[in-house]
Amino acid sequence: MAFLELPRRAMEETMFRYAGLGVLAALLTVPASAQIGNPAGLDADTKMSEPGVPAPHQTNNQDRLFARLAAAGGMAEVDLGKLAAGKSETGAVKDFANRMVTDHDAANDKLKQLAEAARMPLPEKPDAEHAAIKERLQSLSGEAFDIAYIKAEIVDHQKTSLLLQWEISLGEDAELQRFAAETLPGVLQHLESARNIHADLTGAAIR
Repeated sequence: MAFLELPRRAMEETMFRYAGLGVLAALLTVPASAQIGNPAGLDADTKMSEPGVPAPHQTNNQDRLFARLAAAGGMAEVDLGKLAAGKSETGAVKDFANRMVTDHDAANDKLKQLAEAARMPLPEKPDAEHAAIKERLQSLSGEAFDIAYIKAEIVDHQKTSLLLQWEISLGEDAELQRFAAETLPGVLQHLESARNIHADLTGAAIR
């Protein structure tokens, strides 16, 4: 079954089950022909701001799913970052956690503005998966906490980078596509930093 033909819930579960394994990388690689404000799938009577360019915030199911997943993940990054900044005793981990709070807080605010303009409801708290991660981290301390937190960050940023590429390539809302394109480089930098910290903590690299 083609990825885009999956029901919304199955699509979400499939993305998150395989994102960390790289199975979706080929599917989600942004093609050279990807365009901002992809008009594919628009109804014939959809109003255009310019010939061939969709009016602002022409959202589809892809855009709305992207916004929900990105918002839940972004809130979790801030929440877990605050936890790690206060709990970790390792300078590199604390610095990374503080960066997660600052960077993702700014991205969350931007996404919220776009969602409000497009009248798309967003979740108000992190999802159950991230709540479980936080609960586990709260039970750890010292090096065990640092390693578990950084591992979770690696997985989350792998998933987020794929989610952003998915929106850039297949989204329909021009503003959300631009948001994804602007956010992706920072997420990839976060991922590389987390991998480097994990290698320093454990002596083992995660790619």
